[in-house]
Amino acid sequence: MPKLDVIRNGVDGEMIFTKRVRVIALTAAMALSVLSAPGAAQEISAEHLRAARTAIDAINATDEFDAILPQAAQGLKGELIQQHPHMEELINKTVDEKAIELASRRADLEREAALAYARVFTQEELEQIAAFYNSEAGKKLLSSGPAVTREVFQAAEIWRRGVVRDLSSNVLDTVQQAVAADKPAAQESSQ
Repeated sequence: MPKLDVIRNGVDGEMIFTKRVRVIALTAAMALSVLSAPGAAQEISAEHLRAARTAIDAINATDEFDAILPQAAQGLKGELIQQHPHMEELINKTVDEKAIELASRRADLEREAALAYARVFTQEELEQIAAFYNSEAGKKLLSSGPAVTREVFQAAEIWRRGVVRDLSSNVLDTVQQAVAADKPAAQESSQ
């Protein structure tokens, strides 16, 4: 059970689980937007798009993508420095400069995410989503949800083991009783 393994990893697992939930939600919204959009692009009002941006900000839908560019830059630095150790200073400087130039493209992701949500949810629904996740209860759900989910998975695992144990025990009892009752009948027919 990969999800259970992630959740058992404690705080890091909680962050990973939260990120997975958000990625799944964003991916589902984007997939639905593609499936629900007619052949031509759907016209979305500026107000609707603003509501979508507010909603994705409230649920932190794209936060997990913040690390992509820094991780790519770090990986590229490591690779290039390994190949050309004598050029470490130039590599670090150049990668940092080029990464900073690309940082503005983060807005492209925000726009696409907002469009995906706007295609799936009405402006009113997006406003309701934002209102909930900006409320104390919504903020608590985002911050405490992974811990609660971990506890639910632990309870479900204990429950699963008990159900499997009891099912097996009950079935074995019934089968053993039937086998025991069948022995005298089998002995009488063989005589």
